[in-house]
Amino acid sequence: MAAVMRRTASPKAAAAAAVASLLRRSAPPRHAGRLARFLGGASAASSGNAAIASGEFVPWHNGGGVLHRAASVDPTAVVEAGAVVHSGAVLGKDVVVGSGAVVGPSVSVGQSTRIWYNVVLSNCSVGEFCTIHNGACIGQDGFGFFVGEDGQVKKKPQASAQYFALDSIEISNGHVLKSFLLLQILHAKIGNHVEIGANTCIDRGSWRDTVIGDETKIDNLVQIGHNVVIGKCCMICGQVGIAGSATLGDYVTLGGRVAIRDHVSIASKVRLAANSSVTKDIQKPGDYGGFPAVPINEWRRQTANLRIFSKKDGGRR
Repeated sequence: MAAVMRRTASPKAAAAAAVASLLRRSAPPRHAGRLARFLGGASAASSGNAAIASGEFVPWHNGGGVLHRAASVDPTAVVEAGAVVHSGAVLGKDVVVGSGAVVGPSVSVGQSTRIWYNVVLSNCSVGEFCTIHNGACIGQDGFGFFVGEDGQVKKKPQASAQYFALDSIEISNGHVLKSFLLLQILHAKIGNHVEIGANTCIDRGSWRDTVIGDETKIDNLVQIGHNVVIGKCCMICGQVGIAGSATLGDYVTLGGRVAIRDHVSIASKVRLAANSSVTKDIQKPGDYGGFPAVPINEWRRQTANLRIFSKKDGGRR
């Protein structure tokens, strides 16, 4: 049976090896280190339960969780029961990984960071003294699809290492292949002293890294799309949605349920009222509100005028 399984798996393994070889030959020198870490993570990710069964994962002495033999974990780190730390991951001094959490291949977590229960980290780095609350997911693929010529909805080429077998990826020439593969080595980068609320999702980058600056605080149930860059000391309230490739400066405050469209830029020290929607760049500091977002005093006048008009219109009827 084992021999049959090896023969069945060999075409995928050969495809993955060919892709990895092409990556090593074609990637720019500046990406060499990141590429090596990524390919190591790809190998670990593809092994799955077989790796655990074969003894590549071992119990951790401090907390009862398990980690891959190729992970680098400080002796003071705690990995609680039910947590898993994968190949190439790095946990710094006094890190705590809660039960049910998964630290994916080649993820790094800085000193004194607390990873709460059922958090999933992949394709990312987390700085020092951070707190990531229950159920948060960081580093997964962004939301990107297109309708092909056959009328079917297809995912844009930003898949992670598990798709190296190229089962559903259409590649027309070598140039496209190289472009696709370069996308694979981008990540989400979380700064120092960052707090991320429960069930918040932060997608990894496709053409640039997704970045969360130092001291930024993010509430529960926030969606941050791929390629988003957020500056330092920002405050993002619950149910905010930030579409892909948006850029926020430093000290930006977003009230609850603020929506930010893709590819817009927001200057430092901007504050947005709850339920506002940003549809174009905001280039000056200040307070804004409404849909589309405008300076706060203008929004208040619009709201007052609408009420006056509504009363007059109702009186005529």
